[in-house]
Amino acid sequence: MREELLGPTVEGVAFAVVQQFNEENEKVYNVYLINLREDIMEGIIVTSQGYGKNVTTGETTRTSKLRHSLELLLPNEAAKIEPIIEEVFGLSNEYWISFWVNDVLYDKKFVFVAESISEENMKILPIIGEKGVMIK
Repeated sequence: MREELLGPTVEGVAFAVVQQFNEENEKVYNVYLINLREDIMEGIIVTSQGYGKNVTTGETTRTSKLRHSLELLLPNEAAKIEPIIEEVFGLSNEYWISFWVNDVLYDKKFVFVAESISEENMKILPIIGEKGVMIK
C-alpha cells in the first residue's frame, strides 16, 4: 500500500476502562479517552462496539454501535466516553477514534480483546489516578 494512504501514526492516545463506585457505593465501569499528547485534540469522534462468540452457545454476538463526539481534549486530560457493563467483558470491545491536530486528521482502532478487562489486569492509571485497564 502506498505510504501516503496510511495516514499519520497515532501516538499518545489511550482508552481506559476504569473501575469506579456510584452513589450507592456499587462498582461500575466507565470508558475514558486519555490524551497523553502535548497538543490539543479537536473534532473528536469515537465509535464503540462489542463483538465475539458466546462461550456457552457458540453464537456470534455483536452489540449496537455507539457514536460519541467531543469538541476538544486538552493535553494530559481524560474524558469519560461511556459506561460499560461487566457482561460485555467477555467480548472484544472496539473503540475507533478520529480527531484533528493542527489541520491533520488522525484515526486509529483500539480493541480490548475478550477477557482483557479483568481485576488482575487493573492498575492505577496515569492522569485519571484510579484503577483500570488501559490500551494505547
